[in-house]
Amino acid sequence: MLDYVLSGLMQRYQERVPDVAAIIAAMITENLIEVPEDIENDHIAFRTIGVPELGIQSLEKIFLHYGYTKRDAYHFKEKKLDAFWYAPPKPNYPRIFVSELRVKDLSEQAQQIITSYTKEVLVDPVSNLNLDDGPAVDMFLHSSLWRTPTLEDYQTLAAESEYAAWVIYNRYYLNHFTISLQNLPDGYNTVADFNNFLEKEGFTLNNAGGKIKTSPDGLLLQSSTVAKMIPATFAGNEVQKIAGSYVEFAERKVLPQFADLPADKITREHRREGFEAGNADRIFESTYSSQTNKQ
Repeated sequence: MLDYVLSGLMQRYQERVPDVAAIIAAMITENLIEVPEDIENDHIAFRTIGVPELGIQSLEKIFLHYGYTKRDAYHFKEKKLDAFWYAPPKPNYPRIFVSELRVKDLSEQAQQIITSYTKEVLVDPVSNLNLDDGPAVDMFLHSSLWRTPTLEDYQTLAAESEYAAWVIYNRYYLNHFTISLQNLPDGYNTVADFNNFLEKEGFTLNNAGGKIKTSPDGLLLQSSTVAKMIPATFAGNEVQKIAGSYVEFAERKVLPQFADLPADKITREHRREGFEAGNADRIFESTYSSQTNKQ
């Protein structure tokens, strides 16, 4: 079931994010991989809204059912977000990162707009899902949980929280997937090298806090493209371009205690695990106007 659900997520994500196919094609042309399946997916990420019946507590049930383990919590004071990451049941599956908007920290106006939509969800929708029915779960993750927002509501939310606006329109669509770099060929297996490759190919990178986001221990390095602006149809058939999803890149270095291991003996368990709030805080901005306006 997990394979089916992840495949469905990736298929629709690729359809909505032109950069995915373009980056994969460039990697094949450059002989970094032979087929798309050669890419190691470091993690996938979802955005949610913290209201009764929804948020992390709802969405996580799907992945906990498939054997994921809930791990560290993260808090983003300025962006008014909380998050957790989830370790996969087997190393060949991606980690999962789920964030949640702290709705009660927003203005009264923003809260009213959000709840005018989310109040349509009367019970936790995951509780009604047969989690052993892959097609049903896949369909749920690509279904509207509330009515299509108006452009006015979207813009009002975006002025206060671009994250809130993104979720009220995009719902549970996959926010990004992450190409793992450390096992790529030399010259491409660091974030610095891969960023150079991407920029030569014409991709725009998120430069919030610098193009390379580095954890304090120096062992987790990340970068991301800037989300492309895609046409969105709002209530009343108003069409406006808004930020879609993006692609992230991660380099996990070998932990100091395993520094002497031969390269061919190094596995996922020997590398830096988890996430870093400082890095993630800047990666979130890949869908923010401060980044998308550069394109």
